Amino acid sequence: MAGLWSEEAQFRTWLDVEVLACEAWAKLGKIPAADLKTIKEKADFKLADILDLEKETKHDVAAFVSVVQKQIGPSGRFVHMGMTSSDVVDTAFAYRLTKSCDLVIRELDAVLETTKKNALRDKPHVMIGRTHGIHAEPTSMGAKWLLWHDCLRRAKSRLVSARKEIAVGKLSGAVGTYAFLPPEVEKHVCQALGLEVDTLSTQVIARDRFASYFVALGQLASVVELIAVELRHLQRTELSEVREGFTKGQKGSSAMPHKRNPISSENLTGLARLLRSYVIPALENCALWHERDISHSSVERVIGPDASILADYILARLNSLLSGLEIFPDRMKANLEQLQGVIYSQRVLLALIDAGCTRDEAYEIVQKNALAALDRRVPFLDLLKAEAKVTKLLGKSELDEIFQPAHYLAHIDYLYKKVLG
Repeated sequence: MAGLWSEEAQFRTWLDVEVLACEAWAKLGKIPAADLKTIKEKADFKLADILDLEKETKHDVAAFVSVVQKQIGPSGRFVHMGMTSSDVVDTAFAYRLTKSCDLVIRELDAVLETTKKNALRDKPHVMIGRTHGIHAEPTSMGAKWLLWHDCLRRAKSRLVSARKEIAVGKLSGAVGTYAFLPPEVEKHVCQALGLEVDTLSTQVIARDRFASYFVALGQLASVVELIAVELRHLQRTELSEVREGFTKGQKGSSAMPHKRNPISSENLTGLARLLRSYVIPALENCALWHERDISHSSVERVIGPDASILADYILARLNSLLSGLEIFPDRMKANLEQLQGVIYSQRVLLALIDAGCTRDEAYEIVQKNALAALDRRVPFLDLLKAEAKVTKLLGKSELDEIFQPAHYLAHIDYLYKKVLG
């Protein structure tokens, strides 16, 4: 990914556009075959020469074209014929963004494979589900993996859609009218680069197209942060339900040898914030003076490589984290039983209603005993068995059956079918 966004790679892509345009002109009879042959054989540059000349021209494309023309010789006069700078820059930028999107999707596919595999592995591992950070009802660790897989799958869908939007080129001249550059040149260049011809361009490709890519990366970042934050919570000492892999010789703290900190999850949380920050400037790039200026250019020189490289790194690190994540079912079971069984309160409530209680009366009975169980640290089940109103409606064996976590996974296969098919 980094190689795709190097300065050398940028000019190489510009060169590809220029040479392909010459091929198209030759097909139209505007460049003699001998000159095209020379152009294709000699078109080249030295990066240092372009950078040195740019100090004088204060224009990177002008410096680039001059260096390439000089390298080619007399036939170089045909290079950049009828074109404006954005014909080269925007088409090359779209090409590199498209290739970047392909690399990001490839990394994302690897993460999706990991989440799917782990969802199947951890399907039977019952754990406490939490709402508002408070113990709620039993769920499965596999269900967490399913959620992450589903969110990441949507992130991929958005990237695929964004790729279609950004995979366009334009060679339509200074204000997009093809005044000195016939559409055939544009078609030839775009086809050779695997791009579609932009539906309508001015001097530039409309920036809402490129914004879709950065927005998709921003949404991907939010999904990554969702996963990372949850993993940080699950690794807290009081929970200890999962743990990041810890390699031999690794140190968690310079001062406290016992520490095994969730550094990868924390790293991903921070990097997700950074990746998301590129969304706003990408959106603000859409409004240009009379639809064509270069206020977007300075922004894209930063966010194009930075966002793409960062997204690629984030996904690689996320996959490494998830692949090496340690799961502790015994801790999950211990935490499940931590609150004296009050997590089964809804099952008791519904059983009492089924037995003839009004909802308000059943709620009052269950809440009173549940809060007493928490305050006095006695089993919720014991309090219910001592409650005459309860035992009158529910037998003790029926109460025992209510306090079984297996009920909460009764439809787990349905969840898996919905997500994995």
